[in-house]
Amino acid sequence: MIHAALAPLIALLLSAQTQPRPAEPPVDGAAVLAAIDPARAAGTILVARGDRIVFESAIGTVDPAGTVPHRLGQVWRWASVTKQVTATIAMQEVAAGRLDLDAPIRRYLPDSKAPFADRITARMLMQHISGLPHTEDAPGGPEDWSDFYRAPLGSAGTGRKWCEGPTDRAPPAAFHYGDCDFIMMGAVIEATSGKPYAALIRERIVRPLGLRSVELFPRRVPTVVGYENGRRESSRFRIENFGAAGALYGTTRDLLAFDRALMTGRLLPAAARAQMWTGDPKLGFAAFGQWAFETPLKNCGAKPVRIIERRGAIGGVVLRNIILPDLDTVIIMTSNRAEADAAYGEIWQQAGITHDVMRALLCKGGTPA
Repeated sequence: MIHAALAPLIALLLSAQTQPRPAEPPVDGAAVLAAIDPARAAGTILVARGDRIVFESAIGTVDPAGTVPHRLGQVWRWASVTKQVTATIAMQEVAAGRLDLDAPIRRYLPDSKAPFADRITARMLMQHISGLPHTEDAPGGPEDWSDFYRAPLGSAGTGRKWCEGPTDRAPPAAFHYGDCDFIMMGAVIEATSGKPYAALIRERIVRPLGLRSVELFPRRVPTVVGYENGRRESSRFRIENFGAAGALYGTTRDLLAFDRALMTGRLLPAAARAQMWTGDPKLGFAAFGQWAFETPLKNCGAKPVRIIERRGAIGGVVLRNIILPDLDTVIIMTSNRAEADAAYGEIWQQAGITHDVMRALLCKGGTPA
């Protein structure tokens, strides 16, 4: 029997549960597509509010000179979006008490040959101020690919072995974005967890989220091939050599599932996620494996939008993974044109495809200025 004093409260709660949710503003699909140049950024776009996809479209043709259209559901290389996943697993290790962001990595990698392993920390690795060697400094090969990305995986010319090579940049060094930081971060979380990186991806990300397409290169079935200036990209590189810095692949819907799990606390406690999503103004707002900043949109009022941005680009394939936490929104754009990397632009400069897509989605009036 319900106590009489509780009846009004229960009635209020039941009423609140049955009230319809406020209607979401409709997506102006024509305005979104108008913001995307199919010649420079052919590929796909996905927009989700909460757990619901509110707009999804394929754009242009796979081959710039061909007629086969892009289609939804293609498997894309995630490129450096992999760093965002690696950072998430690292923060799981922090939350579990197995990783100290400010402890020297020699604590976890006692055999490390890195010159400053007793000073480099996980925080420095994930913010690209470790001073480790840069892969572009490796000997060059055909078509601008360094030998680091062409050597057989496991050889001395690539991976952790090369990244632990000589450097005179003592940490904390100046910000310099590079793959070695996250290749070493992969080795650290392997050490703290006691499991290979591939197993961590399967056990922490793929299985809990029910992802069907996500795995690490190499892959027998090709993913979407890239193009640069109308020409098919070089095949003279090994995507598996990007490791924990760039070797994941999957569909955009599986990437959305990762984003939503991150946003809703399925992957990280709120405090750990907040720490990962804190951009440092002195480092161009670099956070851990992603960028976190606020900026207004052009002709869209003065209120800034809080943005978590992760970019990816390998060869002729380019991605933008945009999380808008305060708006419960995700925007994922993929392209197999290398020139899309520049065309997507800088949101904070209020220019480029990414900014214009956001403006078409979030601002009254729709079409980009």
